[in-house]
Amino acid sequence: MLRIAEHFHDSDLGRQRQGNEDNFFVRAPLFVVADGMGGAQAGEVASELAVRQFEGGLPDGVSPGAALADLIRRANAEIHRQSADDPDLAGMGTTVTAAYLDGDNVVVAHVGDSRAYLLRDGDLIRLTRDHSLVGELVARGKLTEEQAETHPQRSVITRALGAYADVEVDTDVFPARAGDLFLLCSDGLTGMVHEPVLKPMLEDRSRSLQQTGRALIAAANEAGGRDNITVILFRLEEIDDRRGAGGAASSSATAEYDTFEGEAVAREGASGPATPLADDAAEAEYRRNATVALQAIESEGGAAAPAREPPERTVALPDAPKGRRRRRRRTGTVLVLLAVVIPVLVGGWLAIGAVYFVGTDDGPAHSVTIYRGLPYELPFGVDLYQTYYKSGVPLASVPATRREGFTDHKLRSRDDAEDLVIQLERGQVE
Repeated sequence: MLRIAEHFHDSDLGRQRQGNEDNFFVRAPLFVVADGMGGAQAGEVASELAVRQFEGGLPDGVSPGAALADLIRRANAEIHRQSADDPDLAGMGTTVTAAYLDGDNVVVAHVGDSRAYLLRDGDLIRLTRDHSLVGELVARGKLTEEQAETHPQRSVITRALGAYADVEVDTDVFPARAGDLFLLCSDGLTGMVHEPVLKPMLEDRSRSLQQTGRALIAAANEAGGRDNITVILFRLEEIDDRRGAGGAASSSATAEYDTFEGEAVAREGASGPATPLADDAAEAEYRRNATVALQAIESEGGAAAPAREPPERTVALPDAPKGRRRRRRRTGTVLVLLAVVIPVLVGGWLAIGAVYFVGTDDGPAHSVTIYRGLPYELPFGVDLYQTYYKSGVPLASVPATRREGFTDHKLRSRDDAEDLVIQLERGQVE
């Protein structure tokens, strides 16, 4: 059976923020990191509410995965409730990533873009998938990991606690081994220190785990420190591997309980020129636009969500004949009508298939979508269009000054519509 051999945890303000919206909870074998978002101090509130849900530990008689997911859903419900009840907290949300050692397995539960990694035998394995715009685009093959790291919309997340009364939680069970090193972190680390740099730092066994953790935080600060940085590291060992007095002391250390409540933590080990902290206006702008550009949060707790615009007009079909009518032999009239109507219908159908327009779908995120046909909905549920391509980019992530171009249903050629949406996916719409 495995146990925690050693662990490290710390959170840092970074170099460009006035306050810390990150929180963490550590009580081995349970580790949790949360990255809050929202105006004023709402981000700190959301992330603290999230980690506080874990204070009672995991309940007995329930699988760890189900227990973690239930605690996260409870945190989500409480954040959502307070966001709705208190105008000062409206729109707040948080990511959460939790890991729990269960015998010979590590269970990970996850919402948002705070990540979990495993370093094993020289391989760095990402255990979580970012619930973010660029994460979705990478999964669809629209962006490479390298492009995602510098994408201008990389901070736009697509799933977080607080957006809705319920939330979907990803849970996975990973078979573990002695010597495995796990990392949980907020995007303040991974946004600054990318995986090719992260891997050799974690592999360096010449440093203690504490030294490695502080080196990671220092590296994020040296790269710019644009966001708060939270790092949790823990290494596994077989129970029989630990011997001697030093082992006993280390064992007691793993039983500690700690929460971090978002205060400004002094940077340790950082080098290089310091970047001035954001002034009040810059901090307010960051809180509004940096990580909080989440369509779901806006729709539930903040401003009304941009909805798909209704069609400009509806073309009504002729009423069906009422009752039974006596057939009349008007062969000449029928032939004339057929000669006129059929070419019109065929031509209309061909025309519909040759035009496209850009709009949004009816999902909760109102994703930008290309439609083929005309932007009209006829009575009896007849649509003159069909979905051609769904981008996965929420309308809320489109700059406000450009949204009209994605909702005006202007008729376009296929190439024109595709070019517009591709520019959006690549972050080239400003």
